[in-house]
Amino acid sequence: MKQLIECVPNFSEGRDMNIIKQITGEIESVEGVRLLNVDPGKATNRTVVTFVGEPHLVIEAAFLAIKKAGELIDMSKHKGEHPRMGATDVCPLIPIANISMEETAKYAHMLAKRAGQELNLPVYLYEAAQSNKERNNLSVIRAGEYEGFFKKIKLPEWKPDFGPQEFDAKRGATVIGARDFLVAFNVNLNTTSTRRANSIAFDVREAGRVLREGNLITGKIVTDEKGNPKSVPGTLKFVKAIGWYIEEYGVAQISMNLTNINATSVHVAFDEVCKSATSRGIRVTGSELVGLIPLKAMLDAGKFFLTKQQRSIGVSEKELIKIAIKSMGLDELGPFNPEERIIEYMLKDKADSKLVSMDLVAFADETASESPAPGGGSISAYVGSLGVSLATMVANLSSHKKGWDNRWKEFSDWAEKGQQYKDELIRLVDLDTAAFNRIMNSFNLPKSTEDEKTIRDAAIQDATKYAIEIPYKVMEASLGSMGVIRAMAEHGNPNSVTDAGVGALCARTAVIGAFMNVKINASGYKDKNYVKDIIAKGTEIEKQAITIEAEIIKLVNEKIKLD
Repeated sequence: MKQLIECVPNFSEGRDMNIIKQITGEIESVEGVRLLNVDPGKATNRTVVTFVGEPHLVIEAAFLAIKKAGELIDMSKHKGEHPRMGATDVCPLIPIANISMEETAKYAHMLAKRAGQELNLPVYLYEAAQSNKERNNLSVIRAGEYEGFFKKIKLPEWKPDFGPQEFDAKRGATVIGARDFLVAFNVNLNTTSTRRANSIAFDVREAGRVLREGNLITGKIVTDEKGNPKSVPGTLKFVKAIGWYIEEYGVAQISMNLTNINATSVHVAFDEVCKSATSRGIRVTGSELVGLIPLKAMLDAGKFFLTKQQRSIGVSEKELIKIAIKSMGLDELGPFNPEERIIEYMLKDKADSKLVSMDLVAFADETASESPAPGGGSISAYVGSLGVSLATMVANLSSHKKGWDNRWKEFSDWAEKGQQYKDELIRLVDLDTAAFNRIMNSFNLPKSTEDEKTIRDAAIQDATKYAIEIPYKVMEASLGSMGVIRAMAEHGNPNSVTDAGVGALCARTAVIGAFMNVKINASGYKDKNYVKDIIAKGTEIEKQAITIEAEIIKLVNEKIKLD
């Protein structure tokens, strides 16, 4: 499988779009690299760029961008709110797919060495690419910023890892490394005071604040036995934060880097800033994302805020994202388009979701056309998704039913399970058609020589097995979804019991329809032991589905029995 790494260089220019476009143009000139996001900031005078691709292509694009930035940006004239030390201030590489952090660090070394040697640029390594733990922290390396590096670089302990030990007045110095995914996240305040914003930042950031006697601001600094200042840690692990005033927006912000969102999530960081701000008489008005964010972070945030409201979290992915955006005010300073800000959406190949991206009429038209796909397998998966969607609707209605407030969590859990089955079945709609196309493509392989015949036969068998596995997964998911459907028929909002009944009919149809595809595809597979086993399992699933459907329909009819 293809290796992918992400590169997120920060360039010290956020106002001149001509310069920014020339730099990003270098990145886009490398075929195979996808430019995902360009996020300029006027007050910070800094642009965060995100692109992704195979490692050697990303290294080439990053090198060209660093070179161009050095040609166009004059650091001796640079002013901005964000700490900085070079035209390309920092250039991290992040492992995305099928590559380890160790391998990514090696590519960071390659890039740093090339920039140092070919561009004659002072380059420092950081995070996973830096073996010296005393200088692997970006804030430690960048301490003193551009203005202080004329002296700092002369110190033996601050000799660059690559390039000359002379500070470049025009280009500054660059930090290159490998790290985990980082979320740059700013929280907006209803104040213009940088000092008060910094107080909140000190409350929450892991490094905290210097410990003082008495007054937190003017009190005497408390030191340890070696004379080093003691500190009071903040409330959030893996969070770096400072307060600043953004003239562009006319407000102060808490600017945070969340370096481990599994330990401290975006929504937890936001909530903690809200608590600190409130205790200081300040209100949080919204937030701002710099660059991209993983899908899971947005979904977790949506679930977090819905749970606080005691509302069902078993809603669609789109709804969870909407709740996250509104709850954190991510659209306060400008539009927040999930398709452009969530990394998985940016990387998604639209061809992989051709069918499920269609509207209902287009999907029906495509099914009715002379093309053999989508066929019964895809339709079975879609019918199954509709069945469990009906049960999920009943769960959400029940969770919000007046008088059932103490049961909201019970139905929320069922709705969340329903959403999981729905999402899996939706995914299988396109996969079933892809499986059919894979078989057709394997039959079209050349067969002129014995070697070609052997390769073709192996490809046909691999494609056939895949075409058996996909509808079998439809069977499993549809049968599993009947647990949600039965629970809603039995315990859900009685006004919606017939919706659960229709869901049961759909789920049974999905199981039986998918099994037909399993059997017809299995007829062309040569491993008869595998075929015998899969047919036996499918027969049992079909039997269970028919039995459960009958039980659900009986429940439904009992509840709607007429006088």
